[in-house]
Amino acid sequence: MTKHFGIVACTAEGASLCYRTICAEGEQLLGPRDHPEVSLHTHSLAEYMKYIERDDWNGVGDLMLSSANKLAKAGADFLICPDNTIHQAFGYVEERSPRPWLHIARVVADDAAARGFRRPGLTGTRWLVEGPVYPADYVRPTADEREEINRIIFEELVYGDFRPSSIAYLQNVIERLKDKGCDAVILGCTELPLVLNDGNSPLPVLDSTRLLARAALNYAAA
Repeated sequence: MTKHFGIVACTAEGASLCYRTICAEGEQLLGPRDHPEVSLHTHSLAEYMKYIERDDWNGVGDLMLSSANKLAKAGADFLICPDNTIHQAFGYVEERSPRPWLHIARVVADDAAARGFRRPGLTGTRWLVEGPVYPADYVRPTADEREEINRIIFEELVYGDFRPSSIAYLQNVIERLKDKGCDAVILGCTELPLVLNDGNSPLPVLDSTRLLARAALNYAAA
C-alpha cells in the first residue's frame, strides 16, 4: 500500500506539472500506469496574491491550512505544495497542520548536495528571491533582473504563455549567474521548468517542481 498524498496548489501551471510528473513517473516505482492516490485542492491565485502583496504571510498560511484540512478530510496521509513562494508561510503552517509536509526547498537542497553543487543561483518570484525560503548564501539575480523575472512569471508563465524573448531573457540571467561562479541554477518558480531545462540552460538546473514530485513519490512508496 502506498500513502495517499495531497497537493496544496497555488498556480495552475505549476500544480499541473507536479501532478503530471507524479502520474508519468509513478510507474517507475510501482509498475505500468500506476501511481499513489493523489488529491488536490487550491484556492485561487488571486486570493493568495491579496496576502502576498501586503506581506501577510500568516494570511497565506491560513489559505494553505484551509487546503490542508480539506485534503486531510479526503484521506491524505501527507502534503506537498508545488509553489516555492508561499513556503514563506511554512513555519506558521507546519505547527498547525493536520498532516506532515515535504518542504520544497529542503528537497531541492538535498538534490543539490547529492549532485555536488556548492554555489547555486536562485531564480523565482521577487518574494521568493528576496525572502528566507532558500539559504541566504545562494546567489540572487540583480534587483532589475528580479523585477523582470517576476513580470514574466505573473504576466506570462502562470497563463501558459511561453515567449521566446522571455526564455532568452531568463537564459541571459542564468548566464550572468554562471559568470558570478554559480555551478547550478534553482528553478524556484514551479512554472520555470516549463521553459527551462538542462538542454537550454547555461547551468545545470535544479527543477523544484519535478524534484518535489519525485520526493513525494518516494515518500508515498516507502
